[in-house]
Amino acid sequence: MSEMFSQDFIINALTVSLVMGLLLSYLGVHVVGRGIVFVDLALGQISMLGVALANYLEKDPTFIAILFTLLGAFLLSFINVKDKRLKQEAIIGIVYAVASAATVLLISKAPHGESDISEVLFGSLFTVTTQQILVIAVVFGVIGLLHVIFRTKFFELTEKFENHEAANLGAFNFWNFLFYVSIGLAIVLAVRAGGVIPVFSYIVVPPVSAILLTRKNTGLVLIAMAISLLGSFFGIYFSIQFDFPAGSSVVAMLGGIFVLAALLRMALQQKPKAH
Repeated sequence: MSEMFSQDFIINALTVSLVMGLLLSYLGVHVVGRGIVFVDLALGQISMLGVALANYLEKDPTFIAILFTLLGAFLLSFINVKDKRLKQEAIIGIVYAVASAATVLLISKAPHGESDISEVLFGSLFTVTTQQILVIAVVFGVIGLLHVIFRTKFFELTEKFENHEAANLGAFNFWNFLFYVSIGLAIVLAVRAGGVIPVFSYIVVPPVSAILLTRKNTGLVLIAMAISLLGSFFGIYFSIQFDFPAGSSVVAMLGGIFVLAALLRMALQQKPKAH
C-alpha cells in the first residue's frame, strides 16, 4: 500500500478528496438539516453549465463557472415556499433538471461529447494538479474558518429550517445568503475536480450516515467528517487496487459506509433495553 501512494498523481487525488470531503460533509450537515439535498446537485450542475457554455464559446471556463454558481446561489437563497402543497426541494429540483438539460445540449455540440459528460458527472481526480489543490485548500480553508467563527448563526438558521420556522425569515436573510454563497463557492471548485455525483455524495452521504449514529450537533459534524475521510481513503485505494474510476469508487465506498451505519442503527434499535 505504501508503494502505491508514493506516486504523485495518487497523492494528489487522495489529498483533494480529503480536503473536499472535510468541508463538504460539514456543509452537508446544514444541507440535510434544512431538507435541501438537491441544492448541491443544482449548484453543481449550474457550475458545469457555466463550464459547458464557456467551452462552447471558447472562453475561460473558470470565471464563467464561478459567475454562474454565485448567481445561482444568490437566486436560490431567495426561495421561500409558503404554499404548504409545495416543498423547497421541488423548486430546486426543477433548477437542477433544467441546468442538466442545458449542459447536455451544449456538451452535445463538443467534439468529445460523451467523454465530457462523464467527466462532468464523476470528475477526474487523477488529473488534479498541485495548483488546483492549493486553490481548493485556500478557498475551503477560508470558508471553513468563516463557518467556525459564525457557527452559532449558521446552526441557529438551520434549526429554524428543521423546526419549519423558515417562513419567518423574510424575503432576504444575510446569513442564509452567506450560506448559499459559501456552498456555491465550495461546489464550483469541487465539481471541477471531483464531478457532480461525488460532490453530491460528499454533501449528503456522510451527514445522513452520521444522523443514523448520533443526535448531537458536535458529534454529527465530527462523525460526518470522519466518514468522508474514510470514504476518500478507501475509495482511492479501491480505485487503484482494482483499476476503477476514482470518483465512482469514492461514491461506492461512501455508499458502503452508509449501509454499515444503517445496519448498526438497526442493530442498536433491536437491542433489548435493560430493566
